[in-house]
Amino acid sequence: MANAPTKPTTPVKNESSSASGAFATLTIPICIVVAILIYMFILGDGSHYKGGDPENDVNPGDYFGIIHKGGIIVPIIMSYLLMVIVFSIERAIVIGKASGTGNVDVFVKKIQSFLNAGNIDAASAECDKQKGSVANVIKSGLKKYKEMEAEPNLDVDQKTLAIQKDIEEATALEMPMLEQNLTIIATLVSIGTLTGLLGTVIGMIKAFGALAASGAPNQSALSNSISEALINTALGIGTSAISIVMYNLFTSKIDKLTYAIDETGFSIVQTFAASHKNSK
Repeated sequence: MANAPTKPTTPVKNESSSASGAFATLTIPICIVVAILIYMFILGDGSHYKGGDPENDVNPGDYFGIIHKGGIIVPIIMSYLLMVIVFSIERAIVIGKASGTGNVDVFVKKIQSFLNAGNIDAASAECDKQKGSVANVIKSGLKKYKEMEAEPNLDVDQKTLAIQKDIEEATALEMPMLEQNLTIIATLVSIGTLTGLLGTVIGMIKAFGALAASGAPNQSALSNSISEALINTALGIGTSAISIVMYNLFTSKIDKLTYAIDETGFSIVQTFAASHKNSK
């Protein structure tokens, strides 16, 4: 019966997980379509080329035309970049909500202060003010704390273990929601660079193929072809660099939240054990 109140939590978390999965399923193809449209109608616009013809040379200093010359791999890498931007915004919103309405460090100190004073009700009220994943886990632990105080059939060690287990279960429900879609950003770290290199290799093959077919070396044409091929590498490396920064940023924020939960959970367990063993 003590665990009954926690059961409604699971469908809510499953709903959040499903919504996040649906978001990813829709976002990926949309980013691909948008990248293709940008490549065709913005980068490929005739105004970027001499005489308005994409078959001609790019206007001097026109970076849109230069990027367009990178070939068919360009919209693929652009779709990666759009995915990084969209999923980064989505993760920032989710992790921001998980942190709650106030500073997490200040919240943890307040909870520890209330625990030291033995004021469990005030600590629970503070969780209601803070909201978010950290507050949800701590409130679950505090609720279990009060339940164990009224439990006559268990000794102190069993009650302490029950509180610790409840906090661990609540944490297990909250953490997957924070980490979801981070794997997509982590994947883009690798495939961004690899796709850029693939575009460069394809461009180099075309360049040397055209050089062989012409029968006479044309240094200017070869230089242009190599320059166009390297555009893919530049875009791929740039996309991967942004992905690395965003992935590390979000994992560090999640680690901070996890540490806050662990620290406060430990305080709850230790406070219960100390106060009740002394009273015993």
